[in-house]
Amino acid sequence: MPTPLSRRAAKLAGAAVLALTAALPLTLASSAPAMAQAARGHGDPQAEAYVQTQANRALTILNDQGMSVAAKKQAFYGFVNDVADVSRITDFVLGRYRRALTPEQYNRFAQAFRQYADSIYETRFGDYHGEKLTVSGSVARSPNDVVVSSIVSGADYKGNPVVNWRLLRGANGWKVVDIQAQGVWLAVVQQQDFTSTLANHNGDVDVLIHQLQSDASQGRPAH
Repeated sequence: MPTPLSRRAAKLAGAAVLALTAALPLTLASSAPAMAQAARGHGDPQAEAYVQTQANRALTILNDQGMSVAAKKQAFYGFVNDVADVSRITDFVLGRYRRALTPEQYNRFAQAFRQYADSIYETRFGDYHGEKLTVSGSVARSPNDVVVSSIVSGADYKGNPVVNWRLLRGANGWKVVDIQAQGVWLAVVQQQDFTSTLANHNGDVDVLIHQLQSDASQGRPAH
């Protein structure tokens, strides 16, 4: 069964975006997470500027106390569509099981997965109170693959925790494909959780879909 994200990691990741991400699917856990390491250089200033702009946009939505919950949901849904490569993340978290799904199965999974991811950040709209996110550097893995580091500050954050963003550049510009919070790459661990569930049920995607729908309806993982 998908593992809930710890409260602190969920809040960090939420402040950063995603989900993630999903990494958008920000539904991962780490029992003893290591602190993420910040990039010390500036490998791609354009990618850094993109992250700073989008982080400011996300935090403006999250910290707007005058915006209704319904309005925040709508605004954040559009934000995720703009910033995250939702289809790439959806394919990635299925791992090797993606190839075995029919178009009908894949579409049902994608819908349940998005509802699950949306339910996570929607339960945390009231958790943000003046946080800031400042880009601190980046590492260019290739010209179109960059990891951007950022530092979260404000509210109850101690020690300037680091959040790293992995960006890929395609025909439509930069898109976020994963976020690292408390040392955990969210989409990577999400894939581990989902493929474990599928392996334990002979690849039956309906079991995973049902679990996602159940968690989304119960507001998990907000505990």
